[in-house]
Amino acid sequence: MARPEASSATVAPCPGKGTRPVPTPAPLHPEPEIMTTSPRRSEPETMTTGTSRRAAAVDTVSSPASRTGMTLLAAALGFFMITLDATVVNVALPTIGRQFGGGITGLQWVVDGYTLAFAALLLSAGALSDRLGASRCFAAGLTVFTLASAGCGLAPTLPALLAARVVQGAAAALMMPASLALIRQAYQQDAARARAIATWTAAGGAAVAAGPVFGGVLTSGLGWQAIFFINLPVGAAALATLTRAPRSSPRPVPLDLAGQVAAVTALVALTFAVIETGQDGWTSPVVAAALAGFVLAAAAFVLIEARTRNPMVPLGLFRSRAVSITAVIGLVLNLTFYGLVFVLSLYFQQVRGQSVLTAGLMFVPMTALITVANLTAGRLTARYGPRLPLAGGQLLQVTGFLALIGVGPHTSTMTLLALLIPIGIGAGLSVPPLTSTLLQAISANRAGTASGLLSCARQIGGALGVALFGALIAGEGSATFLTGLHTSALIATAALLATSAATLTLMRTTRPAGL
Repeated sequence: MARPEASSATVAPCPGKGTRPVPTPAPLHPEPEIMTTSPRRSEPETMTTGTSRRAAAVDTVSSPASRTGMTLLAAALGFFMITLDATVVNVALPTIGRQFGGGITGLQWVVDGYTLAFAALLLSAGALSDRLGASRCFAAGLTVFTLASAGCGLAPTLPALLAARVVQGAAAALMMPASLALIRQAYQQDAARARAIATWTAAGGAAVAAGPVFGGVLTSGLGWQAIFFINLPVGAAALATLTRAPRSSPRPVPLDLAGQVAAVTALVALTFAVIETGQDGWTSPVVAAALAGFVLAAAAFVLIEARTRNPMVPLGLFRSRAVSITAVIGLVLNLTFYGLVFVLSLYFQQVRGQSVLTAGLMFVPMTALITVANLTAGRLTARYGPRLPLAGGQLLQVTGFLALIGVGPHTSTMTLLALLIPIGIGAGLSVPPLTSTLLQAISANRAGTASGLLSCARQIGGALGVALFGALIAGEGSATFLTGLHTSALIATAALLATSAATLTLMRTTRPAGL
């Protein structure tokens, strides 16, 4: 495992001004010759000493440790906003539909417009974070996200709401890899970084658990607009916190414009194909055309990156087993988890006949434990390294998915809640060490690109899970639905067993030269 470089002890970061010398406290006693030559100077000397002491006290408040904590707090608040906005909207969709109309397709794009922009721009945003500086990109994304949230709440028509949601997704894409890059740059020691990543991940877990509850309370009490306006104070707090965090150094290299265009085109085509598959099926001409566009754009991207002098995503990144395997594991984790949530949401309502509110509450024990597991995973990773917690989390999810194979239309509620608990705990244990493994494997100036790659894989995995598992449960009757549910659980089990084996046998965090 590559050891992080030690940071200098002679300078301290200063927000907005790079580095500056740490002030040396003034002597406690004035020089004797000064006192002899001019006794009247004793008072000014005392004032100078007091000023130095006050300056030292101010410097202690804004110490590197304090500014590192501010970096983590800003990154966690940003991640909370991104995740909350992806989960809080679902509950409000019927209310939005009653006001604007637009049918099921229009309401789907309230969610999918955000997802499409988010997933398609993650890779490019990660590269921009490294090129322009993580703090600058995070601040820009946070500002735009907050303003777009206000635009969503003030939208007078459904098209205006959809446009604001796309802007939100683009801003979220800029924030996500930059937030992880900030943590990678702020925490040089592996153990401290693992705990910081656990805190960052726990913020997302809290948003997952709070999203349905916030959505229901705000929509019923203040109207659907409130689910977007809630981002305004959170965004303002995150921006205020970011001003106290150190600024990241940019990496001045030429912009790989051709690579950016090819990557965005490929990811837009793939994400659009996956979204439309859930509605039209894999054989739809629109889906087939989108998949063909993805293949062509992806091939062009690889050729461009192989030939350009300053590629957006150096293909050498994939020489690292840690980078390649974490991307695959991230895809599988989101595919299985979000595919399961989608299928079970319909199972609770269509097979068991439960209300929308009851169906949402069924997930609370699972999602609430994710946050606790995130924090526990940070401590485990700091003590034992990332491999064992990551493999253990995936294997714990396997036990839950295997148990779901026996679920029927009359399975008791308590049994269902018990079966979901290992899936929630396992998911919470897996993500922090997954992220730690990736950030250990690359240098700080590539953290944005690598984080964008992992986030992109996870977003695509979530969309694939909904499309794949949704296709398996399609059909008439509860028997067909249950067959699809059981098949989905088997697929999830097999995929997680494969990634668990890869974690234990193949994963290393050694950094290839130049990365």
